[in-house]
Amino acid sequence: MKYFEKDLTSLHDDLVAKRISVTDLVKATFDNIAATDPELNAFLTLNQDAALKKAAEMDEKGVDADNVLAGIPLAIKDNIVTNGLTTTAASKMLENFVPVYDATVVKQLNKQGVINVGKTNMDEFAMGGSTENSAFKTTKNAWDYTRVPGGSSGGSAAAVASGEVIAALGSDTGGSIRQPSSFNGIVGMKPTYGRISRWGLIAFASSLDEIGPMTRTVKDNAILLSAVAGHDDHDMTTSTKEVPDFAAELNDQTSVKGMKIGLPKEYLGEGVDQEVKDAILAAADKYRELGATVDEVSLPHNKYGVAAYYIIASSEASSNLQRFDGIRYGHRSKDVKNLEDVYVNSRTEGFGDEVKRRIMLGTFSLSAGFYDAYFKKAAQVRTLIINDFQAVLKDHDFIMGPVAPTPAFKIGDEISDPMTMYMNDVLTIPVNLAGLPGMSIPAGFAKGMPVGMQLIGRPFDESTLYKAGYVFEQATDFHKQTPKQGGNN
Repeated sequence: MKYFEKDLTSLHDDLVAKRISVTDLVKATFDNIAATDPELNAFLTLNQDAALKKAAEMDEKGVDADNVLAGIPLAIKDNIVTNGLTTTAASKMLENFVPVYDATVVKQLNKQGVINVGKTNMDEFAMGGSTENSAFKTTKNAWDYTRVPGGSSGGSAAAVASGEVIAALGSDTGGSIRQPSSFNGIVGMKPTYGRISRWGLIAFASSLDEIGPMTRTVKDNAILLSAVAGHDDHDMTTSTKEVPDFAAELNDQTSVKGMKIGLPKEYLGEGVDQEVKDAILAAADKYRELGATVDEVSLPHNKYGVAAYYIIASSEASSNLQRFDGIRYGHRSKDVKNLEDVYVNSRTEGFGDEVKRRIMLGTFSLSAGFYDAYFKKAAQVRTLIINDFQAVLKDHDFIMGPVAPTPAFKIGDEISDPMTMYMNDVLTIPVNLAGLPGMSIPAGFAKGMPVGMQLIGRPFDESTLYKAGYVFEQATDFHKQTPKQGGNN
């Protein structure tokens, strides 16, 4: 199965017309993975037996003609729990954890007849921007195996970009869907906070985490978001707003004529690679050509986003990860003499360096003598960032800019320098702090590697981002360019 030549709609048509069976499609997907993954390392766990069993059952009863996702193989990031299938969050702490329930998004996909082919690699507990923080393996960039795929959803991005699967789910706390999507030349959507249930997502930072779809095209992304979004009684942060059929609005009549787009001067400033800037400025010209207005705007407090984020996210991580204590579930050290040893040794052995670093930073920020100076101040800065976005989006339909300051960097180049690694998220983090929808779409190349353009919208206005992304995609051919197998581009 060459997924580069297919989208969800054409695959669905093939299944309904019986040009291909669900079993054939699932087998072909595992063949793709077998051919590519020994080098790419996108998957941690495969779900082959259960997937083939479900495929055979679907073939027997026939594929639902009204359901585009029925029988479609899909990959799921390994911090989204799956009943009966190992879910590790790429950590030794959860190396043998087999959940007894499905996350809400997995339940919704199961209802649609989607087939889970396996769990993808990631940075441990979603903490990192390169998938080098996984306890088990380092995933490679689909375009160049010497480069990182981005993170923390690097496995999902590489699996889609390499053609192993047609779509995947990721999670985004500070750019973890958009940045790997940019690095691998695919479409990734971080929806509005509250659009999708987080129930069953292993928590990193609860006020920032969001699940989202990763696909090759904008329309496929829109189809998948409609399938997994919606209110959930298990998650009181989910919105009761109705979920539109996002894909229904994408057709030949879709237009950006009359739209006002903001291009923040801060997003093209110091530290942004010149070739990345050129790609974004060319995209702005393309939008003008398509009938939109592009203005320079300012988001003055965005520069404080990284500092505020690492205090807030680490504080929430410190709180969320205290459940991993070596007692109830997860890794338990054998080298113990008393209760204190159980806690200390289990966490020392179970958590990696980056996770420990963030737990310590968060615990310090929340401690009695420093709470006002750090956590409270970061929360106030967060409000200023929200106000900046509101001021611009009051007069503009959406904001555009680069996803990351540079294309994908070499494996090993930045892993030993946490500050440089943290600054890679300078353009994506503010969107999470403000709870806004943000999408990455392919917009060019820099140094031979894909460059993603970020579209940022008003709360719960993913529709406008999909329309703008779709129109740009139809007017360009970046999404049609694919990596060679083996990553030798």
